[in-house]
Amino acid sequence: MLRLVLFLALALIVAGCGGETGSSRKPASASAQLTITVWPQGKSGSAHSTYTLACPSGRGTLPGAHSACRKLSRLDASAFAPVPTGTACTEIYGGPQIARVTGTFADEAIDATFSRNNGCEIARWQRLDFLFRFGLEPI
Repeated sequence: MLRLVLFLALALIVAGCGGETGSSRKPASASAQLTITVWPQGKSGSAHSTYTLACPSGRGTLPGAHSACRKLSRLDASAFAPVPTGTACTEIYGGPQIARVTGTFADEAIDATFSRNNGCEIARWQRLDFLFRFGLEPI
């Protein structure tokens, strides 16, 4: 009988250890009020495009706003974080393009600049490419 009680107690303890991953990040609420500006030739070029996006409603001037809101709902605010200082990045140049995203996302203020200057910045750009690609089309 004692073995059965110990087994059941152990089973309850193990079952209670599941669910939480220990991450302090909360999933995005999919709520966003963003302004996205893209300079296809960098800031030295005169042409730029500016779009707005409101989620979860999928409103704004960004083409494909509903799709962009769905994609954002799978991310957290760390998607907008800069490359950590001291990170080794490959010296690959992806082009002069620059994008800036401001507003709020998942209840956090966002003011992030994206470029394609090296491998780390290109990876950041590609994670959020769905916000920038329309600004790269000819104006």
